[in-house]
Amino acid sequence: MYRVIPLRRVKISIIDIGIIFFLFAFIYGIVSTAKEWGEVPTYTLNISLSPRNLPIYAWYSILRQFLAYIISLIFSVSYGYIASHNKTLEPFMIALLDVLQSVPVLSFMPGVILGLIALFPYGRIGVELGSIILIFTGQVWNMAFSVYGSMSSLPRDLREAAEIFNLTSFQRFLYVEFPYSIIGLVWNSMMSVAGGWFFLMACEMFTLGERDFRLPGLGSYLQLAAINGDIRAILFGLGTMIAIIILIDQLVWRPLIAWAQKFKVELTTGNIVPTSAVLTVLQRSTILTRITQWIDEFIERITSRFSKRESIEKKINPFPVLKIILIGLLLIIMGYASVRLIFLISRVPLFMWGEIIISDLLTLLRVTIAVVLSIAWTLPLGVYIGMNPRISLVMQPIVQILASIPATAVFPIILMWLINLKGGLSIASILLMLLGTQWYILFNVIAGAMSIPSDLKEAAEVFQLKGLERWRRLIIPAVLPYLVTGAITATGGAWNASIVSEYVHFRGSTLMVRGLGALISNSADRGDLSVLAASTIMMIVTVTLINRFFWRRLYWLAEEHYSL
Repeated sequence: MYRVIPLRRVKISIIDIGIIFFLFAFIYGIVSTAKEWGEVPTYTLNISLSPRNLPIYAWYSILRQFLAYIISLIFSVSYGYIASHNKTLEPFMIALLDVLQSVPVLSFMPGVILGLIALFPYGRIGVELGSIILIFTGQVWNMAFSVYGSMSSLPRDLREAAEIFNLTSFQRFLYVEFPYSIIGLVWNSMMSVAGGWFFLMACEMFTLGERDFRLPGLGSYLQLAAINGDIRAILFGLGTMIAIIILIDQLVWRPLIAWAQKFKVELTTGNIVPTSAVLTVLQRSTILTRITQWIDEFIERITSRFSKRESIEKKINPFPVLKIILIGLLLIIMGYASVRLIFLISRVPLFMWGEIIISDLLTLLRVTIAVVLSIAWTLPLGVYIGMNPRISLVMQPIVQILASIPATAVFPIILMWLINLKGGLSIASILLMLLGTQWYILFNVIAGAMSIPSDLKEAAEVFQLKGLERWRRLIIPAVLPYLVTGAITATGGAWNASIVSEYVHFRGSTLMVRGLGALISNSADRGDLSVLAASTIMMIVTVTLINRFFWRRLYWLAEEHYSL
């Protein structure tokens, strides 16, 4: 006699229905936008300052940021993994990353935009892809350094565990190295996406010689409002951007930070663990639970196949020949690019080199002032927040939201107040650098203060260390490595910010203060590739020399003498 086994019922809750609607809406939005990219040419676009267009402009900007972030994530994990595992390529790859981090967004623009327009001459897909790549260049470097740093500093006990369990290279990456790098990657992703918002205005509306490129989005809306001096439109655009950033913080970053805590390597759980109501709701979803189960099963199948093949691949290894071919091609491409670059900068007249050097020194002065002012206020506040857990719990989300608001969005309002003052544009330029870079230092100082062990704090209390003595013997030694790390990132960010702070389109005119950032922006506007290349090389050389001979030495001193 046969027994009928009833089918297992899948319970679908309101949460699941909401997730299904969201996924359908998101996919529909991507498909309809992609269709528009292929059909609507750039020259027919007209950016409107009507507030009713803000929702669709916001969607376009979010989609560009999302696609740029996906590319950044894939690149960062791949680049960081290769650099941390290949000791031959590691010095070259990290030096290259250091140099690329110093290149301002606008310096990538001519090659990226013209190349993609040549590949995709119809519709506006070429310009859209170019805008996404430019946003990518403002996001990726921080994330790549984070992955490389995490995988390079993998704890010895985790390495030994991977060897004991005889994990293959793929299994080791999937179950040990990548999970260990997730916490740092999430935090640096927040900072990187904030960097993408910072340069959004420059990436959605720009000129290259006589060609004017305008893509619908929040960045182009705000830039056009600034050019027209339309304060009402600026406030509408700024309000929309702040609302989006807060929503993304609550719906994306908060859940990711809470989820990433399960990858934290520690013997005991801290007193305060990040939580997220959104993550709790998502974890109750039946559909998401089933999807994660399918993904786990799929990964298990892949890893089992890799484990069987790896021993065979070690015996029959065709990759050395492939590596030689790839390295050869890379050297040929780099050699050709170097020759073309030398030919390009050889056309720059001698007097122009003098102007580039003077502009470089003036920007260096503004960057120095901005970084010193940042340290002056972030150091005491960061220590106060980091050493008080209850205050940290309240202040950290507020600081993260404030840090995500791009300074370029509020820059037109700052200009309104300072433009009529003597030297007002120079002051505004320093303020924009300050607003764009101070958060790197503040986050690192908070992290440094939070990492001070309780036994050292108790020892300071026992010895009655107070005031300056407490700062000299406890706080500064503990925070200094973190402070230097934040200052290195802030300095690079300030140099990049100079391209939008020293050269501004406002109320129908172009405002310009003498400096290297203004020279780069102006040459990009005029399509003068020779001056653009020469100015970019000068910025790269200056930032690299400062990092090598000042910040790296200070970092070594902090790690050698003051690390806990």
